[in-house]
Amino acid sequence: MARIRSEQYPKIQHFILERAAALFARVGYASASINDLAAAAELSRGALYHYFPSKEAILLAIVEGHVTEFLSIVDAALTENRTAIDQFRAVTRAMIECNARSPNEQIVLLNDSNQLAKADRERVKSVGREIRDRLGDLLLRIDTAGKITPANKRVYTMMYLGTINYAFAWYDPSGPIKPSEYGDLATDLFLQSLHTGAAYLKAPRARR
Repeated sequence: MARIRSEQYPKIQHFILERAAALFARVGYASASINDLAAAAELSRGALYHYFPSKEAILLAIVEGHVTEFLSIVDAALTENRTAIDQFRAVTRAMIECNARSPNEQIVLLNDSNQLAKADRERVKSVGREIRDRLGDLLLRIDTAGKITPANKRVYTMMYLGTINYAFAWYDPSGPIKPSEYGDLATDLFLQSLHTGAAYLKAPRARR
């Protein structure tokens, strides 16, 4: 008879992934042992294997979960906002806020995805390509200055993503510039370069 999972099973899995992401972000996936993971999750090795079959399965769940959340965020912003500028601002804010909530997961995605098995790595890369394609098309739609060409579209897209994805190296979400404000600063930086003609409305700044 199959073992019945408790109602706490998903919650415990989520807790394990949070603790594992913090551990991998701090010491690196390769340096973290199963014993380290069990200690971080406050479980025995046997209990840990009840929730995940392997260390790599934990890494995959962290990485795939984070990149899939990113794709969902992008799609929601594109669906819920009418104009390209509104979509761009919403996408930028949402992705920065996501990384501010999940800095460890972002570090693991960037640093340890290469530790996955080839098939899993390709699946994660495929989601990443979907994200880049959507963002590249969005940048084209706000580019009334005509600066983006087929030859440099990827460069602009990666510059934009770099502003968002590598902020963990220096940006403190608990500091004076909150994630939503940082999102507006990044949005305005790109709009000032790419959007000409009628003045666009900047988002109101939060009062201090």
